[in-house]
Amino acid sequence: MSMWHLISTASVLVQLVMLTLVLASVVSWVMIFQRSSFLRAAKSALDDFEDRFWSGIDLSKLYRQVTGSPDTNSGLEQIFRAGFKEFSRMRQQPGVDPDAVMDAVQRSMRVAISKEEERLELHLPFLATVGSTSPYIGLFGTVWGIMNSFRGLASAQQATLATVAPGIAEALIATAIGLFAAIPAVIAYNRFSARSEMLISRYYTFADEFSSILHRRVHASNDE
Repeated sequence: MSMWHLISTASVLVQLVMLTLVLASVVSWVMIFQRSSFLRAAKSALDDFEDRFWSGIDLSKLYRQVTGSPDTNSGLEQIFRAGFKEFSRMRQQPGVDPDAVMDAVQRSMRVAISKEEERLELHLPFLATVGSTSPYIGLFGTVWGIMNSFRGLASAQQATLATVAPGIAEALIATAIGLFAAIPAVIAYNRFSARSEMLISRYYTFADEFSSILHRRVHASNDE
């Protein structure tokens, strides 16, 4: 009645279900560690760039710094670079309306934010799928195993608990593995979704504040 004996003596279909769930669990844990590290680095890079941006540094100098040594983990840096690059390009064109400049800047930053959203939400659909389907896959293996157990019981000369218990036990292992795969995936998905939404909200807030700064700059230079 050891765990390994129950797994090795299970039917082929139940073993395939268990193997599928174990593989899904392994992949989920790899993604959990990868996403956790990425989101932690993104949060740290966001805080660092905000400190630099609001330190009073000249925006042109900051743009040269982030262009010369970009931080791939900093979504805020990508948004700033996209907005300021478009701002500088539009300002170099003679006779451009200030509102047209700001529209182009805001479009560039929205595109950059969309790209960062894709990076932040990478692998989250897989975790959601594992979390929602693993219990049902495990339950399917359990039902199939119990069916086989009762079919064997029908041909037995004497029906006792010792006859039924091994088959039911090996079937229930599939449900246990399904829950083992699903619970961490659901917890990780909820946690990563909340952290991603928080970062995306801060990206939009920064984009609005940066737009206000550029708006004042472009209209001030236009008045002169």
